[in-house]
Amino acid sequence: MEIALAILTGIAIGSVLGYVGAGGSMLAVPALIYIFGFNPVQATTASLIVVFVGAASGALPKLKKNEILIKESLVIWAIGLTTNFTGAYFLPQIPESAILTGFALVLVVAGFSMLLPGAKQSSERKISPLALIAISLIIGAITGLFGIGGGFLAIPILILFYNIAPAKAAGTSLFIITINTLTGFIAHFRHWDEINWSIPIIMALMALFVSRWASHHSSKISPITLKRAFAIFVFAIAAFTLIETWFIS
Repeated sequence: MEIALAILTGIAIGSVLGYVGAGGSMLAVPALIYIFGFNPVQATTASLIVVFVGAASGALPKLKKNEILIKESLVIWAIGLTTNFTGAYFLPQIPESAILTGFALVLVVAGFSMLLPGAKQSSERKISPLALIAISLIIGAITGLFGIGGGFLAIPILILFYNIAPAKAAGTSLFIITINTLTGFIAHFRHWDEINWSIPIIMALMALFVSRWASHHSSKISPITLKRAFAIFVFAIAAFTLIETWFIS
């Protein structure tokens, strides 16, 4: 039964990453906690490698189509290293209820970010240095603390404020997630031996294949429909997490 659930979870993670370009960790972390019994630190650590594999697979087709802002992605990753490693270092010292509450609040922000309207057609603009630094530090922090790659933040900012085409924004998001989650996983090295890796490996393998396929076919489905469905789903996960943390546990 656990293997079947891991396969289904991996398919869901790969689908979200491939179609939306973000959100894999938002499925992986609660699934590992509430379905497979991981604690928040273990779930955060394991989700990083699962999402890394899925995001890297989904980013490859985008790279071939030149739909990734590589320089900007690397700058975001490099600046965010400080908060990424800092978050990972302090994570074991934070109460589980605080971690789960913070994770739920990030989900709420992610849901609202997906409901923002698209930008009007105009020429693509460069990201200002101050905005780039702020985005980088926030993405690094949520990766280190919650195992979230930050694509939900990158996509609306790239589209709304810098008029980046949605396909390129999704590709850039996947690349940011790829390098951010790999770094975050390395930063969590103290927790590697605490995890039973059989379930995360199955999830990662399924995410690998499904994300690649979904990334190829993402243009065939309305992005507005996908984002609305994703927003509703993460709102539900956030509500469940808060109820489970404060009223049931």
